[in-house]
Amino acid sequence: MEESKKEKFKIYFKAIIIPLIVGAISGFILSKFLDYNSLQKPPFAPPAILFPIVWTILYVLMGVSYGILDEKNLVDKEINLIYYFQLAVNALWPIFFFVLKWRLFAFFWIVLLVVSVILMTIKFYNKNKVAGLLQIPYALWTIFATYLNLGIYILNS
Repeated sequence: MEESKKEKFKIYFKAIIIPLIVGAISGFILSKFLDYNSLQKPPFAPPAILFPIVWTILYVLMGVSYGILDEKNLVDKEINLIYYFQLAVNALWPIFFFVLKWRLFAFFWIVLLVVSVILMTIKFYNKNKVAGLLQIPYALWTIFATYLNLGIYILNS
């Protein structure tokens, strides 16, 4: 493999593996606390099996977007700040919601996540259109998850 292809592979591998590891750690922590199936859910709530599939796809898209920016030397302090901030907020939400059962707090936390993801999407788009567009499913999913969080809070309080 020529050097530039090796470097490109390293960039994308690292960019994709970081969000996948963060998601896996979060998933491992909350696996013993998941009570989704026992909760009353609002209309359009998907089955539990859908969540790990969707999140895996979203984490890969997140990594690919960051990889695009990194490969093109478009990553700066601001990009790193918003990217890693939203990743940390994302990792903490299921702990608040499932482990601690702070469902109202989790709602406000996920609103913070939505704002962070939208801001990240805009910042990515301003650097590279494809990197930004790849984040639209993540933004839409977090908005949908916000609806689910609020609905579950209301229906189970």
